Amino acid sequence: KLMSVVDGKKKYLEEVNDEAFSQKMMGDGIAVVPSVGKVYAPASGRVSMLFPTYHAIGLILTDGVEVLIHIGIDTVEMDGEGFKSYVHVGDVVEEGTLLIEFDVEKIKNAGYETDVMVIITQLSQYSLIHKTEADELTIQDVILDIQ
Repeated sequence: KLMSVVDGKKKYLEEVNDEAFSQKMMGDGIAVVPSVGKVYAPASGRVSMLFPTYHAIGLILTDGVEVLIHIGIDTVEMDGEGFKSYVHVGDVVEEGTLLIEFDVEKIKNAGYETDVMVIITQLSQYSLIHKTEADELTIQDVILDIQ
């Protein structure tokens, strides 16, 4: 079970305005339109990857599930402006650990969408990903149930 990484409104990946995500080229999952610019760990695990621009982070959860969290569409172009990381590659994190802060308004003002994608990258190993039915999400809500 993965908790929401950010407070906001659920958005299905198919609705995301980026072909790589909407076509599930990187894996399956869910997106959240954030109401607050704070990304938290969806479960316990280890930071496996962190882009230098802090717009994307990879986690390997305690049970081996690999998760990619990507903040915004094309936000790599912001070159880290408006993003702050609280973790480093190799850090062990607990569910609910603050990973990254980002400036929602700065992203919007730069002309980018703020959708936060939560992607399970190695789908072939799992038989079912159940996505939450809820529309409004907080970090206390389960968003994905993987089996």
